[in-house]
Amino acid sequence: MDIRNIAIIAHVDHGKTTLTDALMRQTGMSDGSVSMDSNNLEKERGITIYSKNTSVFYKGTKINIVDTPGHADFSSEVERILRSIDCVLLLVDAQEGPMPQTKFVLKKSLELGLKPIVVISKIDKPAARPEEVKEMVYELFLDLGATDEQLDFITIYAALKQGIAKLNLSDESTNLDPLLDVVLKKVKPASSAEASAKLLSAQPFNLAYDNFLDAAPFAGFMRGRSRPRKMFMCGI
Repeated sequence: MDIRNIAIIAHVDHGKTTLTDALMRQTGMSDGSVSMDSNNLEKERGITIYSKNTSVFYKGTKINIVDTPGHADFSSEVERILRSIDCVLLLVDAQEGPMPQTKFVLKKSLELGLKPIVVISKIDKPAARPEEVKEMVYELFLDLGATDEQLDFITIYAALKQGIAKLNLSDESTNLDPLLDVVLKKVKPASSAEASAKLLSAQPFNLAYDNFLDAAPFAGFMRGRSRPRKMFMCGI
């Protein structure tokens, strides 16, 4: 099966979990009664605290999605996730524009050689200024030393609560297909020959203990191939 691994990054409350929930609803993975913010503390505060992953299926492709925290207190959690995916969706509020944590997560992504797909979210806000915010994002890329390839990013405009995404503000749209199509087109397959030929590399996520197996690290394959014996590997 064709697989894409992506993470959603942004400043707090710019729409990461809303996007993930909307993608799950559209692809039939959720009936709308389930949210990625499932922890009691997350429900109480209304913010994402723990990174969580889910998968959706679109046009015969499995898209693994990691929803990351947006608050600065959980920056290390985001850094850990960025090393295990192939592309990021950088969400920026169409009214607020780039914020401090936007700069942090984008900087880390660029340093790892990732080429973000920019999503200008909440274009349905009365004070939204999507085109101006797009220019602000471009300037942020420049300030952070993005390469020419990274500067040539694709921008998606979205009203996530309505489950709508579009390539141009003037386009008509009724769903998130334009965003999903860009993911399929621009994100390299996780099982590409180029990635498989590299030395095995994995990012640990958690450590469990079993009375029979001793320590059992859980990790996601970043690249390469191998058959580890004492390590449980679970791809994200």
